[in-house]
Amino acid sequence: MNNFFRSNGFKRFIILVGIALALYLMRSMINLILLTFIITYLMNQLTTKTTKSIRKYTPMNEKAVTVTLYLLLVAGIVAVIYKYLPIVTQQITQLFDLIASFNLDPDDNEIARYLAPTFEKIELGKYLEQGVDLTLKNITNIGKIIMQILISLILSLFILLEKNRIIEFTAKFKDSKIGPLYDELHYFSRIFIRSFGKVIEAQFIIAAVNCVLSVIALSIMGFPHLIALGIMLFILGLVPVAGVIISLIPLSIIAYSIGGLMYIVYILVIVMVLHAIEAYFLNPKLMSAKTDLPIFYTFMVILFSEHFLGVWGLIIGIPLFMFLLDILGVTSSEDPAKKSVKVHTEKQME
Repeated sequence: MNNFFRSNGFKRFIILVGIALALYLMRSMINLILLTFIITYLMNQLTTKTTKSIRKYTPMNEKAVTVTLYLLLVAGIVAVIYKYLPIVTQQITQLFDLIASFNLDPDDNEIARYLAPTFEKIELGKYLEQGVDLTLKNITNIGKIIMQILISLILSLFILLEKNRIIEFTAKFKDSKIGPLYDELHYFSRIFIRSFGKVIEAQFIIAAVNCVLSVIALSIMGFPHLIALGIMLFILGLVPVAGVIISLIPLSIIAYSIGGLMYIVYILVIVMVLHAIEAYFLNPKLMSAKTDLPIFYTFMVILFSEHFLGVWGLIIGIPLFMFLLDILGVTSSEDPAKKSVKVHTEKQME
């Protein structure tokens, strides 16, 4: 029993519980903490890759690239808010109205005749009105959200500009009186950045690619309110698997309204093609083998994380689960390292 309490595994478990408790006590700042980490990680990756690309042709200071990218990001955000916010607001309102006014005509075909009574019982307009009311209530907090994003951008900029100094100063704790605690925290932070950060980066890239390809396909089909639909598809694209299923509901309603059942078939084909691109091209390029979760696990993680973490849980639930799997040493059966060990063992047995 004494050996168990002195083991590294038990110590790491206690420290992990302590970190979780500290984050719970700071839950009022969780938006700022998560936004700062995500922006810092994504901008660091973008800065590193951009600097390497530029240095192939001319010497370039990484800090200059960082400042330039941040200025472009802020300018883009201001331009979008100034020019497109009224358009986006109008399109979102019109999109809600279009979905709310959806009505199946029983005389259209046999399928419509079968589904019409069900849609009448659902009272889609009533649920959308509740959704609009909830959205309007959240819009009142837009100033607070913008302020949090602004603070996160400033913090992440300072972190990246003084990245080397921060690393050097933090390393001094290794030889201090809390050296053992530093070693464990360093262990967790390294795994957290490797697993959580990598999955978050992959989710953003996949959501962006799916959003662009979807908007192009929808524009060819003549869908209205493409800006609002693009924002919806990008946000839902950050939610693994479930986001695609949720997005099918409004897309199918709009498709039926403008083109009938055939357009719903087109939407299903587009989603299948995009899912194939994600599964066979993007995921293998962006994620490791251990992120290949069964759909059951994905849904369970999303359900529990949404319950305990709210909206953030939909986005960071899977990355957090990947972080825990990494700590526990759980890997996919297709993990190259495990596979090579298995093959080597089988050869020895022969």
